[in-house]
Amino acid sequence: MNVLIKLRKSVMLLIKVMITLAVTVTFMQVWVSYYTEALFSNRGNYVVVLSFVLLFATFSSLYGAFNIGVYRIHEIIYSFLLSVVFTNLIMFLELSLIARRLISVPPLLLGVFFQVLVAAVCAVCANVIYFKLHAARKVVAVFSDDIYGFELIKKMSRLSERFKIECGLNAERTSFEQIKHQIDKYEAVVICGIDKNLQKQILSYCYTNGKRTYLLPDTTDIIINNSYNIQISDTPVLVSRNRGLTLEQLAVKRLLDVIISALGIVITLPITLICAIAIKLDDGGPVFFRQNRITKNGRIFNILKFRSMRTDAEAMGAMKAVNDDKRITRVGRVIRACRVDELPQLVNVLLGDMSIVGPRPERIENVFEYSNKYPEFELRHKVKAGLTGLAQLYGKYNTSPEDKLHMDLTYIENYSLPLDIKLVILTFKVLFMKESTEGFDNSVNVKAGKSASEGNSNEN
Repeated sequence: MNVLIKLRKSVMLLIKVMITLAVTVTFMQVWVSYYTEALFSNRGNYVVVLSFVLLFATFSSLYGAFNIGVYRIHEIIYSFLLSVVFTNLIMFLELSLIARRLISVPPLLLGVFFQVLVAAVCAVCANVIYFKLHAARKVVAVFSDDIYGFELIKKMSRLSERFKIECGLNAERTSFEQIKHQIDKYEAVVICGIDKNLQKQILSYCYTNGKRTYLLPDTTDIIINNSYNIQISDTPVLVSRNRGLTLEQLAVKRLLDVIISALGIVITLPITLICAIAIKLDDGGPVFFRQNRITKNGRIFNILKFRSMRTDAEAMGAMKAVNDDKRITRVGRVIRACRVDELPQLVNVLLGDMSIVGPRPERIENVFEYSNKYPEFELRHKVKAGLTGLAQLYGKYNTSPEDKLHMDLTYIENYSLPLDIKLVILTFKVLFMKESTEGFDNSVNVKAGKSASEGNSNEN
């Protein structure tokens, strides 16, 4: 089995190297053919090639382009597209510096087209090879009556290429001996919100028997997972500081917020003017939408967005956005799809109400509702609300409050300047992904017994 695993890893590594090599060779062909003035007469050319490889590898890693078998194929191709575009953008500047003038753009654009084409073909072939080498893992699910656990099982079931949920055990109606007997039959176990003592027993059994385990974490798990080890005499101890960001981190984060928001306001000014005119011409209503939201330490501020719904959208009271929502205007559908409805929040960041990266600010009613259901929801307010963050990058409009809470706590517990920069770069990836702008599915909410006021507000 170990030999087979090593063989699989070696094959996938070889494929990744081949993709990088193919894209690099395509760049070199364009460089040598069209930009002779940007060529060195000695070993300096090796530095240029090395910089391309490093940049492409870095962006591919950031955007998950090499996560073959993990991401869906269209997302892999999209990730390669972004990696190629940003790599060539920087290489354009590098070659221009070498040539001591701005080089011609069309040949580089042609190169980008062929690089994306090559990467896409290789990615499709790699995806096929991956699933030939990696059969879907047979999984047994151990769950309680909590609907949150069922949602995870449902999501895993949709990924049929990776998981085959072949058995489900209700921990409240099944003995530990029966659970162990079933675990022995399968390759992996998914544990969803069961009693902590039973969870500990199952984890120990899986560890002893080499069974892969997928665990649905709660808030305590996330905090403990980001603790660090110290030794007190001969006893290992986990330390969780729970103090939020340090003064130095706050100062650096604020400086980054001011720089990025100021530059963003200037750079996106033409888009802002176009959106404002389009919204005004569409129905004559106000350009901006304002709403009270909650930020750090529970402080209330007025969030600013481009209006994407009719002016009477909440005439019948607060309602969450759903798929094909009739209240969304024609212009609203476009700016929501492109995520430019959020651009005015750069002003909130510049004023200090928000940060570029942080938990998404919720409206007051939602905070009260979610806090009653999940008391730990207030922990999101240890930092400023953000324009982007883990929950925005990996979640959707209709992601559950509990999942958002866990992602936001993961960000708070792992905060660093490199992480903020990484999340800002990753934000470009979700701008044109439809999944990130999905509304709530009313049929699902009815089945789950949720109230009509649950979820995000109409303009969230």
